[in-house]
Amino acid sequence: MVMVDVLEATTNPFRGILPVPEALPEDPDVFRQQLAHSLQRWNEDNYLVVWLEVPITRAALIPIAVEAGFTFHHSSEAYLMLTLRLVEGAVIPPYASHYIGAGGVVINDRRELLVVSERYRSRRGPSYKLPGGALHQGEHLVDGVIREVYEETGVSAEFQALACFRHWHGYRYGKSDIYYVCRLRPLSHEISMQAEEIAECLWMPVNSFLSDEGVHTFNKEIVRAALDSPGLAPSLIDGFADDGQREFFMPR
Repeated sequence: MVMVDVLEATTNPFRGILPVPEALPEDPDVFRQQLAHSLQRWNEDNYLVVWLEVPITRAALIPIAVEAGFTFHHSSEAYLMLTLRLVEGAVIPPYASHYIGAGGVVINDRRELLVVSERYRSRRGPSYKLPGGALHQGEHLVDGVIREVYEETGVSAEFQALACFRHWHGYRYGKSDIYYVCRLRPLSHEISMQAEEIAECLWMPVNSFLSDEGVHTFNKEIVRAALDSPGLAPSLIDGFADDGQREFFMPR
């Protein structure tokens, strides 16, 4: 009788079983046997959900997992995550549902607003907006908006406050989007425009921006919010170490 090994796995606090991706067999036939045996064992041990992360280097295993009842959960450039309920009704949390972006309201001592006009846009003629963009994975909001402003305009800035935000559903790939509006103080004035994405960049008098008929109402309102509200400032909270994993924004 040939002995079949159970797939090497770890667990999570929710009675989930997680096969170790690096330990998955490369041979599809071996994987098929081990998976069938493992599912039987995990059922007997009363686990609720199997979280199967398949590295792209072992993509040949994916059809076998699907045959066994697994469904797709999410993917990245390097892996595909599949799941299988061992108990009917077991909870499988959905994957990330939102994009996060930030725009910077950067106003200098002459009450001029730093604005950009995107190179690729649907409207004709200049349509001025705030510099900004999407945060990178693991990037703090403070760091992300400062980086985006600098990349698009060449202007260095200091974060002051979180002024407001917009929540929008039905964005890219059907996900939702949260766009944070942040007030920043410029530390430099000279513009060095990111020509690949930006068609125009300039310091515009705030009143001109707010009265410009070509500027979208939304962009005017969020600039007014940044001007009129003290906003939420980056803060530390007792009991939480400044370990780079969290950001807190509290009323001034």
